[in-house]
Formats: sequence, C-alpha cells, structure tokens
Amino acid sequence: MKVSGFTFIKNAVKFQFPIVEAIQSILPLCDEVVVAVGDSEDETREIVLSIDSKIQVIDTVWDENQKGGGVLAAETNKAFHAVSKDSDWCFYIQGDEIVHEDGYSEITSAMHKWKEAEDVDGLLFKYRHFYGSFDYIGISSQWYKNEIRIIKNNKNIFSYKDAQGFRKNKNQKLGVKPLNAFIHHYGWVREPKAMEAKARNSRSFYHGKTGDEQIADSKDFDYSQIDALENFKGTHPLVMQEQIKNKNWKFEHNMAYNKLKPKEKFKNLIEKITGNRPFDFKNYKIV
Repeated sequence: MKVSGFTFIKNAVKFQFPIVEAIQSILPLCDEVVVAVGDSEDETREIVLSIDSKIQVIDTVWDENQKGGGVLAAETNKAFHAVSKDSDWCFYIQGDEIVHEDGYSEITSAMHKWKEAEDVDGLLFKYRHFYGSFDYIGISSQWYKNEIRIIKNNKNIFSYKDAQGFRKNKNQKLGVKPLNAFIHHYGWVREPKAMEAKARNSRSFYHGKTGDEQIADSKDFDYSQIDALENFKGTHPLVMQEQIKNKNWKFEHNMAYNKLKPKEKFKNLIEKITGNRPFDFKNYKIV
C-alpha cells in the first residue's frame, strides 16, 4: 500500500502557520508528501524543503481574484493532482491542522481494510478546534465535528468550495468510513497581533482585498467575541509540544459566559448523551 500526503501553504512564517508540525504529523504514514507552495513573501519554501527528504515541492501562484475561498480549493487540487499515480490513498492536511499520533494505528488499519472497497472514497476524522490558546476548544456548530482528510487516489474527487472537504464527479458527496482518530485545528490560536493579521488575510480570500487588509499589523485580535468554549483536558500531539511550551500566551475565558442559543444547547446535550450531534450539516455520507 502506498500513501501520498498533500497540502498547500503560503506565507507560513508571516502568518504563523504550524506547517512544519502539520507535515510532520502525517509523515510517519506517508511515502511522500506533495506541498504546493504559493508565491510567498517569506522563507516558507525553504522551511518546507528542510523538513524531510519525502517532501516534494511544487511552486504555484495564487489567483486571489477567486472569491468565496475558491483559491484554497484550487491550491489543494494542484497538490492532489501532483501525487504519484501509483498511490492508493492520499492524506490531506491543512497548514494549521495536526494529526494526533494516538490515531496512527487505527488510520493505518482502516487504509488497509478499505483499500479495495469500491464504495469507500475516503476516511473521516474527528476534530478539535482550539480557540484563543491551546487550552480552550469551541463547542458550537460553527466548528465542524468531522471532515474527510484521507481520500482514494481518484481524480474524479476534488476539493470542495473553500477546501474544507471533498466531493466527486458532479458534486456528489463522498462515501466514507469514520475513524476514531483526531485532528487538532489550531487556526484560531496565535499571538493576538499575528491572529489579527492572519484573520484579515483570510477575509481577503472571501471578499477580495480591502483597505482593512493593508493596515499595519499593530492591532490585537479580539478573542472575547466567541459564543462558547470549554477547557481542553486532553493531550496535544507530540509534534506540537515545543511550540505550545514556547507560545502559550495568556488567554482567560470566563466559562460562565455562554452565548449559545437554546437550539445549540440542545444539540450539545444530545451529543454528550449519545455521542452524535443532530442537525449539523455533513459534507459526506457514511457507508
């Protein structure tokens, strides 16, 4: 069985993406990792190449005129189409996502088990979304609970909308098998000034460049504007330990502060009782 990893990145240093740790988290399970490196203003390309000999860089130019986050899907597809043709599975990771090593055994077992299953297009991960610091996770429906990150090497599959998930053929949902394996999403964990700069840059992918995106990186991001969080009591992936030790700045959240609507509270209660969250949108079908 051959597995190719793939991802995309641009300006990882400027916007503090943990791209090194992201790639390191999938390397033990991959025979190669293709990285589409965009036209960066920093040392992103050199840093990516220095990670491991398994890394293959393809240089790209981002079309930032695409609205709705389409450029993110376009860059994902460039990397996907560059993986080896003889790979069975393709392991996707974004620049602020880290696979927890506790799931390695299950991931490997599932790839072997479902490799020949024609109705299985991909494998579904569980998610933890960190916010403000490495100590809090989001608990409302704005944070997706599951998403596809391993797909068959089938070029009828494509990155969907803003690269959150995948579809195939004429916009069909992928058939997937769920994994008891976690991906930690650290997209909302940065030093406040860097978070503000990254947030402005991200908005430009959806709404185009505005004067707001040109403001000097002097403003702190306001982490207080969040509906509900809970304390994280588990463990972080090993590859993140050094960064957490060095960069876990002070962020305090009043746990009594909760802006969840009654419907959200009901969904959270059902999830705690049954393990399933009702009514949330699912960008896949479990087979």
